[in-house]
Amino acid sequence: MKDIKTGFTDRLTAQQEAKKALLAKFKPKPAAPDPEFDRLAEKRAAEKEALRQQHELAKAEVRREKAEKEAARMAAEREAQDAIDAEKRADRKARKQLTKEEQKARRDARYAARKARR
Repeated sequence: MKDIKTGFTDRLTAQQEAKKALLAKFKPKPAAPDPEFDRLAEKRAAEKEALRQQHELAKAEVRREKAEKEAARMAAEREAQDAIDAEKRADRKARKQLTKEEQKARRDARYAARKARR
């Protein structure tokens, strides 16, 4: 066997070195920057922009379709109102014509009654 004489200070220094080695395991290692990091960030930004543009186009398409439907609904409503107005005008004209005919018939009846009295 080996005769090793260790003193108190030797044991303390050995303990401190072991502790430092143990703590060194847990320390974060210096990270080497990824050379692709900037390119990846640019690529992600480009993808995000492309996706945003797609969403914007889809929204614009939805808005356009909605506007077309609204315009078609308004046109149909306007046509229906025009048809109602035309029907009312025709009824009014027919009533006026009927009234004129009735007035003429009454006038003729009075004239005939006057003639019959003479």
